[in-house]
Amino acid sequence: MSDTDAAGPDQPDTRLDREAVAPDPAARGVLYQTLARVFEHPTEQLHADLAGGDIETGLRDALAATTLEVTVPALSVEDDYRQLSARYNGLFALGSAVTTDRTDGSVETEGPAVSLYESSHRDDATWETVNVDLARAYEYYGLSVDTDERDHHDNLGLQLEFAGYLARREALGEDDAAAARRDLLDRHLTVFTDSLRESLAEPATAGIYTVLATVLDRVVAADHADLTDRLDTSASTDGREVSW
Repeated sequence: MSDTDAAGPDQPDTRLDREAVAPDPAARGVLYQTLARVFEHPTEQLHADLAGGDIETGLRDALAATTLEVTVPALSVEDDYRQLSARYNGLFALGSAVTTDRTDGSVETEGPAVSLYESSHRDDATWETVNVDLARAYEYYGLSVDTDERDHHDNLGLQLEFAGYLARREALGEDDAAAARRDLLDRHLTVFTDSLRESLAEPATAGIYTVLATVLDRVVAADHADLTDRLDTSASTDGREVSW
């Protein structure tokens, strides 16, 4: 995800100093950034950070800087790097093909065992409804999907990056950023991460992703509840069709 309105090299530096940054929403931004990273295709560095406890420590430290009451269990990874990559591919990347008619060789293909796209987890909304709403949200803030990624807007990583972006804007004092993040969580991520957690509930198949999905769902649910309470408004109940 990139900023389509990024300032050029001749623009003045308007960054705020550390004392002007609110620590709680800044830490929530770190949480979302970290959670987006662990659901990307694993690199050797990510595996090392999981195995060495850096991810676990980072999540706990970030949570300690917020008012969110979320417990991070031990993130022990038993897979080596190649095994973790194979597990990720088996869960999230590789589809399957089933012969439906042996007389003519007809084959029906299916997607990955677990989708990292929200629309696949939604029975109450179409692919178009979900993606158009997210596209409007990204565009409203001058963001776009990187051209080299060419991914759909409902990808988990993109949504988590956006949630982190909104948290950082709140940390810098933008009044509407918290409400925008609440709406994103309400209309998209709370439903998505709950379904993802259920889809990855079997550790024998999902390995460490069972625990990671649980932590993700806890963070999203806690952040959403806190924002809803803090903004003194109830979550939208209109089928998540609100326009940005």
